[in-house]
Amino acid sequence: MNILLIFFALPIAVIIVSAILEKLLKCPIAVASLIFAIFLVVTFAVFEVTFLIATLVYTIIAFITAVIVHLFKKREREEHNICDLLENLLRNNNIIRTGNIENTENVCETVADLLTSNNTNNGNKSNSNCCCNRHRRR
Repeated sequence: MNILLIFFALPIAVIIVSAILEKLLKCPIAVASLIFAIFLVVTFAVFEVTFLIATLVYTIIAFITAVIVHLFKKREREEHNICDLLENLLRNNNIIRTGNIENTENVCETVADLLTSNNTNNGNKSNSNCCCNRHRRR
């Protein structure tokens, strides 16, 4: 077997397939188990027993990749939840303060007001930007 295939092509393929499977399965252990099962069958069907060591290494690579993708997705979900909580908090605070639902301000405008009122050096409202909605997909 070609050394470049073992040390270069298959690990990159495992990383790509693991990232895709993690987005579909949402379970790093299931991704690693599936990669291990596939390479175990390939080991005994095509290659010899010495390829079993590479199978274990590929399984570890698959698990690490799946965990990293899972953590990125979890962080992204938490950022969206934080933005939604901030938006709800500011909206509810504005409704309670004004007593009128139609009088609620945009969240970015409210945060910009808070930032400019705390900033003593620059009173210009146009330089403060709320980027809470930049990651939100609607």
